[in-house]
Amino acid sequence: MSLSIGSVAPDFTLFDADKNHVQLSSFRGRKVVLAFFPAAFTGVCKAELCSFQSAIQRLNDMNAVVLAIAPDQPFANKAFADANGLTFPVLSDYTRSTISAYDVALADFAGLPGYTASQRATFVIDAEGVVRFVDVTENPGIEPNYDAIYAAVEATA
Repeated sequence: MSLSIGSVAPDFTLFDADKNHVQLSSFRGRKVVLAFFPAAFTGVCKAELCSFQSAIQRLNDMNAVVLAIAPDQPFANKAFADANGLTFPVLSDYTRSTISAYDVALADFAGLPGYTASQRATFVIDAEGVVRFVDVTENPGIEPNYDAIYAAVEATA
């Protein structure tokens, strides 16, 4: 079961696509749309992150930033971000520590025994670091409810 609304979002430090450290707590004072996705270069993941990219100005206008997290290596995430024109950080959780902390691990992804990816999960975190919205899809092949996510960002202080 993933984190619940009202929980303090676990802090993390992960590598971005350029191998720079990105720490969640450095975004205090802004809302964060934290989007976990199973794998770079998969169709639904591309659609999801491109949808967030299309809404980036709308989110910025609401004082929100998007952080995407996948278990892929920084090199794969960089190629994925570059290929899709993503301007927000795509973070590498190759150790799966953040995926575990947010309780969104997806075991045996794509029928591969022993391969743990991330569920498709979105958290809206307020400016103080508190979880205000959680959406974990039951099927990683289904995109999240963007309208609900954007409404949660707008409603979050």
